[in-house]
Amino acid sequence: MKDRAMVPPAEFRSYYGRPIVRPAVWRHDIAAYLFTGGLAAGSALLAAGGDATNRPALRRAGRLTALGALGASTYFLINDLGRPERFHHMLRVAKLTSPMSVGTWILSAFGGAAGVAAGAEVLRLPRIGAAGGYAAAALAPALATYTAVLLADTATPSWHAAYPELPFVFAGSALASGAGVGLIAAPPSEAAPARTMAVLGAAMELYGAHRVETTKGILSEPYAQGRPGRLLRAGRALTALGVAGALLGRRSRVVSALSGASLLAASLATRFGIFDGGIASAKDPKYTVIPQRERLNR
Repeated sequence: MKDRAMVPPAEFRSYYGRPIVRPAVWRHDIAAYLFTGGLAAGSALLAAGGDATNRPALRRAGRLTALGALGASTYFLINDLGRPERFHHMLRVAKLTSPMSVGTWILSAFGGAAGVAAGAEVLRLPRIGAAGGYAAAALAPALATYTAVLLADTATPSWHAAYPELPFVFAGSALASGAGVGLIAAPPSEAAPARTMAVLGAAMELYGAHRVETTKGILSEPYAQGRPGRLLRAGRALTALGVAGALLGRRSRVVSALSGASLLAASLATRFGIFDGGIASAKDPKYTVIPQRERLNR
């Protein structure tokens, strides 16, 4: 007869049933903001590549999408802030130790460059468009990754633990979504840079997400369970389908477009999965208590 455990499994509780770490007050507007910001950055890089290699369809799609996605990103951010003037107030100062302050300035500078590039594209002013487009592309890596720093800089357990990998996830997701725009908008004869972006972005995103989901001990759990787990698994599957279609459908406009749509959906699912996983980790006290005990024991 086997011995039965005399002590019931531990339950992690906090005072008055409240979480030990206060979950971020952000709504899903911020998850959408993460996606559209990455899409704007990836599209700016796509446009610069199209301009440098004389592929006008890629250039035009990238510039117009970068501005449109940036507009959506700004809307989601301001909507989450609750009062529009709060965004303006953040531009009163530049605080290098605050990811939100730095990000606000990056967003504003990128917006100016993307607006010049898109306006010049519509008005057919190639030199002005090139200046704005390359300026936006120069700012795109910062735009794509500062939100990863913003999440990791919080006390949210699963975001904070993933600080080395989140920039890879977000940068890869941005590249993949930009590639998706190119695959949808450009004929197959012009889509070679988009296919290259898709492969590179998918590799970075899948590598980073795999490490986030498998190397953080108990803090990886929120990314594998419930809604976050379903979203991240869907993101992986859609990324794989998108890359496969991009490589195998080189001569088919329909297959390329479907691959692009798959990459965009993958990026959206990944951003929401990362966001929801962090929120879930803050709501359960065990994701705060167990890592603290492990650190004390070490």
